[in-house]
Amino acid sequence: MPKKILVTGSSGLIGSEVCLFFHQQGLEIHGLDNNQRAVFFGPPGDTRWNQRRLTKLIPGFTHHELDIRDREKILDLVQNICPHVIVHTAAQPSHDRAASIPFDDFDTNAAGTLNLIEAARRSCPESPFIHMSTNKVYGDRPNEIRLRELPTRWDYDDPEFEHGIPETFPIDQSKHSLFGASKVAADVVVQEYGRYFGMPTCCLRGGCLTGPHHAGVELHGFLSYLVKCNLERREYKIYGYKGKQVRDNIHSVDVARFMYEFYSQPRRGEVYNLGGGKPNSCSILEAFDKVERVTGIKQVSSYVDQNRVGDHICYYSDLRKMREHYPKWDVTISLDQTLDEIVQAWRERA
Repeated sequence: MPKKILVTGSSGLIGSEVCLFFHQQGLEIHGLDNNQRAVFFGPPGDTRWNQRRLTKLIPGFTHHELDIRDREKILDLVQNICPHVIVHTAAQPSHDRAASIPFDDFDTNAAGTLNLIEAARRSCPESPFIHMSTNKVYGDRPNEIRLRELPTRWDYDDPEFEHGIPETFPIDQSKHSLFGASKVAADVVVQEYGRYFGMPTCCLRGGCLTGPHHAGVELHGFLSYLVKCNLERREYKIYGYKGKQVRDNIHSVDVARFMYEFYSQPRRGEVYNLGGGKPNSCSILEAFDKVERVTGIKQVSSYVDQNRVGDHICYYSDLRKMREHYPKWDVTISLDQTLDEIVQAWRERA
């Protein structure tokens, strides 16, 4: 019998990529999703198209229409499946949205994670538990690093952060946004189940996770939404920092590849900063230029002289710990290739 994986948020960008990748490795795929993204973001956030895509591409794919906030049903589901690995990507993913729905945000991100990992402890404690966390657990403390302003971006002006933000960077006494706070709670819970109960767990503190199957919206999905605006000749709003704020971008395939490496050689209570690193980083202004070169369409934009609460001026991940623990893994898809794929995907969907 093939080994089984349970993927929450399976119709989302990372969840769907994980389903496909682990299917290719021979696992039986169970996906859990209730299209909550459409509730959070309206019709543009709808992911039913991705659920249909998985059903078509993965023979025997089992979809479970379930809300991770439903504790009893989560406990029953995990007991019935008894998966050999759990990948938890389901979340409320937006800074701005969290402020208007604080109960939904915390119940989804913090309580939902607790429901799932406690279900794993009761039914399959030896199965690796991979939690998709976020770099927003660091709050706005990265903004305290000395920076230098370049023509199209901000960058670190401190040799300690030459390679980016490491996992040892502090997470408290800073402004996180309510989204960041709920994700901190989930992150610490997953670590604690690893350290206290000895379960194989990891938290992946993602930078900008992206790829062609992202349902990007203004409040979440930076590159995907930017490309969509460009192709539809819609205005893209820049919020503060002169448009020079920097993010590192990693393709969803490289995310899934790392998760498989962890599943193959799990550790207990680990944390990794998962992003594209400095080579795959860009500012908004640089992203405009790159997308315009692919599409031939000039980006329409406006500037709001107020940054988003808790937003990073510059952030890219230090990948040295990931490479040390899992030397078979590295970033394999460049930012330019990723943008090409995103442009093609939006054109096909249009």
